[in-house]
Amino acid sequence: MTSEASRILVWDGAIRLVHWLMVVLVPLLWWSAEEGHMDWHKSFGVTMFGLVLFRMIWGLIGTWTARFAPMVRRIGSLKTYIGDLRRREHGATFGHSPLAALSVFALLHALATQVTTGLFSVDVDGLESGPLAVLVSFEAGRQFADIHELNFNFLALLIGLHITAIAFYHFVLKEKLVGPMITGRRARAAFSDSPLPENRARPLAMLAAAVLSFACVMAVLNFG
Repeated sequence: MTSEASRILVWDGAIRLVHWLMVVLVPLLWWSAEEGHMDWHKSFGVTMFGLVLFRMIWGLIGTWTARFAPMVRRIGSLKTYIGDLRRREHGATFGHSPLAALSVFALLHALATQVTTGLFSVDVDGLESGPLAVLVSFEAGRQFADIHELNFNFLALLIGLHITAIAFYHFVLKEKLVGPMITGRRARAAFSDSPLPENRARPLAMLAAAVLSFACVMAVLNFG
């Protein structure tokens, strides 16, 4: 059995909390819109806005595995990584693999588009609108609503691909990705012997990101 001392932190608490809250919120957003519970939909949407904003800030000032810069550098080795996958010669990646990095950027882009268009959207009767719809014309609000609806289909496709990739890694490549996203840790032996990047927790940076995100959420709500 792997001892706790031989397990190292891969995903910090902020990454894990934001990830699982998003997992819960996406179906709730879909359900509340489909059932016409628009007050709940707005509350869920503003919450998602705060989570997306926090994740973007955390991608700049967070732990090493949370930051965007290492992910961008990893994408440069995408061709080699795919070749290793085909030959089953890939090793465990500390943080996001090149494919995972692409997934993160695509999902965050889709989520950011979804929450942003939702903030400015207006329904066809002008009875329901996002908290920032007062800043745009009715016609612009309707355009935001159309993009909001179309983009959800794109988001759903990305989520489906993401789940399929996790299943592929689990059943075909025998690499378990869900467990570390729950515990935050993996066995040190899963990685190569080369030195790993420093991935220390950053509580003050986490607090700053949370405060800034919360302030932006409150500012948005003041328009509603």
